[in-house]
Amino acid sequence: MTTRTDDDDAQLAALGYRSEFKRDMSPWANFALGFTYLSPVVGIYTLFAVSLATGGPPMFWSLVIVGLGQLLVALVFGEIVSQYPVAGGIYPWARRLWGRKWAWMTGWVYLFALLATIAGVAYGAGPYLGALFSFEAGTGTTVLCALILIALALVINLGGTKWLAYAAIIGFVAELLGALVVGGWLLISQRHHGLEVLFDSFGTGSGGSYVGAFLAAGLIGIFQYYGFEACGDVAEEVPDPTRRIPKAMRMTIYVGGAAAMFVCLSLILAVQDYAAVIGGTDPDPIGTILTTAFGPVGSKIVLAVVLISFLSCTLSLMAAASRLMYSYARDDMIVGSRALRIVLPKRHVPPYAMLVAAAVPALIILVSIASAEALTKIISFATLGIYLGFHMVVLAALRARLKGWRPAGAFRLGSWGLPVTIGALTYGVLAMINIAWPRTPDAPWYDNWIVVLGAVIVVGLGAVYLFAGRPYRSGSTPYGDAITDSPLFPQPAPPVNDQEVTR
Repeated sequence: MTTRTDDDDAQLAALGYRSEFKRDMSPWANFALGFTYLSPVVGIYTLFAVSLATGGPPMFWSLVIVGLGQLLVALVFGEIVSQYPVAGGIYPWARRLWGRKWAWMTGWVYLFALLATIAGVAYGAGPYLGALFSFEAGTGTTVLCALILIALALVINLGGTKWLAYAAIIGFVAELLGALVVGGWLLISQRHHGLEVLFDSFGTGSGGSYVGAFLAAGLIGIFQYYGFEACGDVAEEVPDPTRRIPKAMRMTIYVGGAAAMFVCLSLILAVQDYAAVIGGTDPDPIGTILTTAFGPVGSKIVLAVVLISFLSCTLSLMAAASRLMYSYARDDMIVGSRALRIVLPKRHVPPYAMLVAAAVPALIILVSIASAEALTKIISFATLGIYLGFHMVVLAALRARLKGWRPAGAFRLGSWGLPVTIGALTYGVLAMINIAWPRTPDAPWYDNWIVVLGAVIVVGLGAVYLFAGRPYRSGSTPYGDAITDSPLFPQPAPPVNDQEVTR
């Protein structure tokens, strides 16, 4: 008698892999992993003050717009992971949809963005830890707090899939309850405005146009809605992944997005003086709100929940980065593959990939000791890199679909597949333009274009590595096999040897 796990392993073997992971992650834990990576508390608390000062209360609507756009992306990813439930997510998906070179570059961009995001999230926890324990969070203490957070995340991740699952569920419960309790109390006791303020810019914008201010403030939504892809990064650790992971991705958008909007709305209505925030006299509206609403003791409890959110977000990011590196290494696609593909036989985690996922962000954070500005420039690439990695996969899916690919997993969009994929790619291109758009004309040109420069540097280094070292020629795992023959785009004859491969 075969079990569900046997069927999952057989499907994986048909895709060319033998898993060394253990399917210990329940559907709820898989959803919790995506939720804590998306982390509504971390996303909103990190950018609320800047977004409110830039665009006023209507910045709330960016959460709705971006949520709908990212839902389209999640639907596309759901079809792909349902057919290719392989650890590492974005890299193996791009490999099967397009080919080895495209997959290698997709994984390279996404990996750099993940490592920078880990550094950014860990570093961003410093001020909240300082507020919790009543000390000034200067550069030194912020760096120390960030390194401690990364070390804790590493230890928990090294405990194995069960420990990661437990931590994700605890983080999810704490963050969701915290969001509901804090947001609910603010709406009951600290609501100083009605919903009409969501349509009042309070003087933000310049030259009589609010569009530019809204797009700049809308970065809070763009920063918020990723993390659902982490559900697919651990596809080999989830039973029945072809059905459960697409559902977990959608739930991450639904629940995470609703929580983020609820938190944001409650904070907006609790701000007493918008002019003070917009004018810069109240640079920390969240601190002001929490102290007023909960007092010294209550605000400490809220801050503790916020820090749990930062830790669980770091955990999920590190898990995603380690599985991506493992997936690369399993196909011999990166330097150090022999070490990075090792999996501990008892705990079923890739320890060396984990160490790299902790060490590189730690080094990025240490840069701030010499130059906080340099750290900001490194991290500034992160969001654009995440989106670029996402939409390299979406573009690969669109290309494959036009060349004859018909998704064959348990989750399929049917006739909606093509319009949803086009919509997702259109949204992604517009979002990336917004992320990269220069908004500091008085700054030096290299600061004004820092996000674009970061992307050029990362892609440029990857291109040098790709074409000089030719790592894509290693390994024998199938690639580009999602595409079937199509009368519209007939396929060339298969290559006779490796030198003839042009994908």
